[in-house]
Amino acid sequence: MNATPWTQSTPLPGDIAMVVADMDGTLLDGDSRIPEGFWPLLARLQRAGIEFVPASGRQIFTLRDMFGDAMPTGSFIAENGNLVVARGRTTGVTALPAHAVAQMIDVLAGADLPQGHDVGMVVCGEHSAYTNRKDTPFVDECRKYYHRLTFLDDLHEAVMGPHADRILKVAVFDFGDVRVPADALFAPLRDRYQVVVSGAHWVDIMDAHTDKRRGVVTLQEQLGITPAQTMVFGDYLNDLQMLGAGEWSFAMANAYPDLLREARYIAPANTEYGVLRVIDAMLRQRESQRRHADAAN
Repeated sequence: MNATPWTQSTPLPGDIAMVVADMDGTLLDGDSRIPEGFWPLLARLQRAGIEFVPASGRQIFTLRDMFGDAMPTGSFIAENGNLVVARGRTTGVTALPAHAVAQMIDVLAGADLPQGHDVGMVVCGEHSAYTNRKDTPFVDECRKYYHRLTFLDDLHEAVMGPHADRILKVAVFDFGDVRVPADALFAPLRDRYQVVVSGAHWVDIMDAHTDKRRGVVTLQEQLGITPAQTMVFGDYLNDLQMLGAGEWSFAMANAYPDLLREARYIAPANTEYGVLRVIDAMLRQRESQRRHADAAN
């Protein structure tokens, strides 16, 4: 299907119980920040009893830092669906086999990369993310998404030895177009694992059956919320399946073409605060319906 452009007059349901939003290119503004106008909107959602859920490739520690005291017992979908938190409690963790992670580390270490590609790896664990690169440009990129970052001389230590972590996914960053080395290096893994392009410079290698959609469905089951009560926003390929988990799905105007075909509606771009505008309209319609119902009684 092709999405319909959303307008202020688009009718929205009055029984939305959960709003799920991707971060980069969706909720975050053009400077990759949470818009100031989001915080009063979050308070309105909370007063209405509506669960707001960030759904991101970021680690859970980063998301908790970003939302801070405003969501002390909030729900989160982190690491592209490999870690799910329902109202402050971790309820779902999907880990890769240690031998598979070791294989991925070895593939990148021994790679003959195409000219012009500068690639680094982040091994994303339940308790920390791990990298063996310490150069400032790479670390600065990593810290945008992984606030808890541990430096190891040998990345195998993340999966072997006394302090081995459960690894949720392996993320590869390329200062160029990540799809070129991803296709060349990790094609042999595609029959067993997902190789998901999550941004222009990032690709995630993870469990074949886990994605943000599974995270949304997990929360729906745990919180007793239906797809008809779920509003979902996304912009990039790692959001594509997630749109199918909510009947009220929105692709941002800046979204990847596949999402514009899959979503029910097109929201204004993230630089135009599309998520905030749609949520505000939904809450206004809900509040108006409540006022009319109260007046009728």
